[in-house]
Amino acid sequence: MTEPMIEQLLSPGYLAEHLGVSEGQLAQMRYLGTGPTYVKVGTRVRYALADVEEWLRGHRRTQTSG
Repeated sequence: MTEPMIEQLLSPGYLAEHLGVSEGQLAQMRYLGTGPTYVKVGTRVRYALADVEEWLRGHRRTQTSG
């Protein structure tokens, strides 16, 4: 059996609040391609929770340089 296609989708406002950044910063990350993967639902931007978690795992650091 395949997994359902519908995932928990987060709004930019919700995600920005929980990441401690502004919605403008998230928009800039979308523009630059440096933020989490997102989906467009009509004209609205949404983030799948699994994509955000994957993006966060990829940004873990053990030192401040580099």
